[in-house]
Amino acid sequence: MQESKASFWGYFVDVIETVVVAAAIFVIIYLFLLQPHQVKGASMEPNFHDGEYILTDKITYRFSDPKRGDVIIFKSPTNTDLDFIKRIIALPGEKIELRDGRIMIYNKDHPDGFTLDETYQTTKPTKTEKDGFLKEGVPTEVQTGSYIVFGDNRLESYDSRSWGQVPKGNIIGKAWLRYWPLNKLSFVKHVNY
Repeated sequence: MQESKASFWGYFVDVIETVVVAAAIFVIIYLFLLQPHQVKGASMEPNFHDGEYILTDKITYRFSDPKRGDVIIFKSPTNTDLDFIKRIIALPGEKIELRDGRIMIYNKDHPDGFTLDETYQTTKPTKTEKDGFLKEGVPTEVQTGSYIVFGDNRLESYDSRSWGQVPKGNIIGKAWLRYWPLNKLSFVKHVNY
């Protein structure tokens, strides 16, 4: 009888230890490395669709800066309870101008500007709102430590055109892996400009 109690107690302790270790590993991964997010809405179509799940890489931006073309997940500048998914269009220190539906970027390498070639999105041209942050034909400088982000589906996206710049501190991480639905399982590709 004593032997069966001891073996049951030993088994119980082993199970508890396993659960605690697994929970600790999960918490470390969730807080510091990877975090799941669900795409909500149509703002990133045709590349990401409503209801898809992605894993967000939370470690890359601790060692390097975000790049133009990265798809990021961040806290909304207007409501930090909401997480958004958008694509980085303009970097700190650059100027961005929306001109005749095109996106112009001005920086030290291109002082006369260049037109962003966006092969990943199909809802051209890019328009502004009358009372939005970005105005048609007006170059706007991106502040140090901030980014301009747009949804790929410009007709359905609430983004920097409306509410402005995203501080780096709001960025949760970089979209890394689409894992649901399983038939769309794939790594998120970075767009090179």
